[in-house]
Amino acid sequence: MRHVLGVLGVLAAGVLLVVSAAMNWRFGFSLGRTEFDGQIYGAASAAADCMKALLPFFFFAALRNKVWSQAAASALVWVVVTAYSMTSALGHAALNRADSTGHRTQSAQVYQDLRGDLKRAEEKIGWIPQHRPYETVQSAIDGAKTQSGWKSSNGCTDATSRSEQKFCQQYHALNAELASANEARSAEAAIATLQDKISAMSGTNAMSDADPQARVLADLAAAFVPGVTIENVQMALTIFVALLLEIGSGFGMYVAFSQWRLYDHMAPAMPRATSTAMVLAGYDTAAAAVAAPVLTPLAVEAKKPRSGANDNKSIEIPLDAAVVEARPVDVHAEAIAETRYADVKASEVRVAPSARRLAPETNTERFYRENIEVQDGSSVTATQLYEDYCSWCETKNKEPSALPSFAREFAELGVKKEKIAGRVRYIGIALKSDMELEEATRPPLYQGVAA
Repeated sequence: MRHVLGVLGVLAAGVLLVVSAAMNWRFGFSLGRTEFDGQIYGAASAAADCMKALLPFFFFAALRNKVWSQAAASALVWVVVTAYSMTSALGHAALNRADSTGHRTQSAQVYQDLRGDLKRAEEKIGWIPQHRPYETVQSAIDGAKTQSGWKSSNGCTDATSRSEQKFCQQYHALNAELASANEARSAEAAIATLQDKISAMSGTNAMSDADPQARVLADLAAAFVPGVTIENVQMALTIFVALLLEIGSGFGMYVAFSQWRLYDHMAPAMPRATSTAMVLAGYDTAAAAVAAPVLTPLAVEAKKPRSGANDNKSIEIPLDAAVVEARPVDVHAEAIAETRYADVKASEVRVAPSARRLAPETNTERFYRENIEVQDGSSVTATQLYEDYCSWCETKNKEPSALPSFAREFAELGVKKEKIAGRVRYIGIALKSDMELEEATRPPLYQGVAA
């Protein structure tokens, strides 16, 4: 389930990153004077946006390793690229909202104009006098022209007799009715056209507000903050969209990859621990030497010497503290080192009840155990030590720590460090690899046999 959530988170963060990079590319392309210059600025802007998504990994890794200069540089670069990307996101969001709002406003205005024209056309029809249909009136006029009064009055231009005048009055009345019918027919055609256009715009955003989201939010905000206008809400929405893209694309990948715990290391299985008390008590250490060398810190308490004539006194084991410092050692090597206490009875060594297990050893502690030999009079430079540590990590397929982190962890092991002739040296230790090389190159010694 964790992997499914991680994959979904990476996909969502990837979409946000692609959208943000595309917006940055478009913003950078608009800055170029020529098309080639625009391509250069666009590519740089898209790369900066991708860098914005990678910088959280670098920043928190530097904090984890306590490399403060890299952390500060990562934070500075992140602030610069995020500010640059924020400007393009704000411009793109504002432009899109202005375009969509303007289109809705124009559509709504056209719709209102059509409604007004339709209302005026309907009112105009109401003003036209009563009339018969246009075709009926036109037929009556054509019939009148065939009568004798039309010819005797010369087309109603020279009506002298009473009958001619009456005929011409009827003819002019027909012409007036025809004009009214013609005007009504034109108005009806215009109304039909307007109705078709209005029907085509029905159900579109022309019948709504120019920015319904901003209007609803403005009405809600006005209940708590009087004086909020639609323009204020539109500005807030533009900033919110830009923040969504920048924060989502900047930290989305880092948050999504947290499901896989990139900085966690698999701890080795805890083998059976062998204590110093078990070695001193005479237990079998051969099997313990095969196991992984992990020790449980023990509090070894030595009995006070018994008073009396008995010479077999308990040996007091010198300890700096009640609990032995937790440091992983080789069990077999520990047994050899403790042979001088072989006469100590097992009954005289008691394990403190407060003994507890330690966390698994670190890479630095394991390197110290496997590659470092305590040797009086020897010293190793810090450079030699770190190079040997890196070589050891390479053979073990481990990721070496940074030099400051390694130096800090190695100093916690209690090795004395001094600066001699301008170089930092660790006193009292030697590299096992150097000792083996010296042993291999040493010429053999032949012992003479007496005759």
